Amino acid sequence: MEEPQRARSQTVTTTASSFAENFSTTSSSFSYDREFLRTLPGLLIVAEIGLWFNGSAFALYLSAAIVDASSVSPERDSHNFNSWAASSFFAFLVTICYAGNTYFSFIAWRSRTIQ
Repeated sequence: MEEPQRARSQTVTTTASSFAENFSTTSSSFSYDREFLRTLPGLLIVAEIGLWFNGSAFALYLSAAIVDASSVSPERDSHNFNSWAASSFFAFLVTICYAGNTYFSFIAWRSRTIQ
């Protein structure tokens, strides 16, 4: 039994668009606008990124410092008390630095949005 032959589909012809012809993968095609960072919107974006980074780092370091301080116990047979106390002190010191940096980032961001 011979199967009936199927009808052939029509041939599709494609052409290249002008965009595809002009598209190249050189670095100049994908380079960013360096002047954008010198404009007001560019500075606002950088300031907002810094504000969010410092704010989230402050929150994470604060929680880590609280956990670290709560784990310190002055018992003689536990871990070295001085090491635990020093780590808690420096954890809070880093937290204060991030809090200050968050404050200054907020002030810089706020002064740019008012202008």
